[in-house]
Amino acid sequence: MNGITLTLRALHHGERHLARHLTAVGERHSTDHEVRHVATDLARWSREHAERLADTAREREVRLVGLDGTEPPGALTALREKAAEAMGHRPEPGLLLLWDLRQLHLAAAGNSLYWEMLAQAAQATRDDTLLALASDCHPQTLRQMRWTNTMIKILSPQVLTAL
Repeated sequence: MNGITLTLRALHHGERHLARHLTAVGERHSTDHEVRHVATDLARWSREHAERLADTAREREVRLVGLDGTEPPGALTALREKAAEAMGHRPEPGLLLLWDLRQLHLAAAGNSLYWEMLAQAAQATRDDTLLALASDCHPQTLRQMRWTNTMIKILSPQVLTAL
């Protein structure tokens, strides 16, 4: 197993994790329509990244675990939705949202570093397939980071000074 294989595995895991977390945050903060809708869209990007990474790994005869990266609907989803409704009526949801945005930002930043590493390795090995993958997906990961950073900048003054 070489470094590129390890990076593909780590990035696949990171994108799946980010997709699940974005989905959970969208459900948890469903009363905030912007957060819900943008988080859902950004989760779709991460799921697509994970699928493309899985395809690339498969072409290289590398097996990745849990290729679908989705969470089955069920009781947990319903529980999250009810919790979001209940939290919408308490003063703490702003702090929870800031914490969630911070976690999302850190996860996206980790993925961004892996995309950069993969792109650099692709350039060094003249692997056009890997370079195209990184060139297509990394900008969306950077967009995920910009969204979380912008939301943190917007919400922090309101939430942190209201305590």
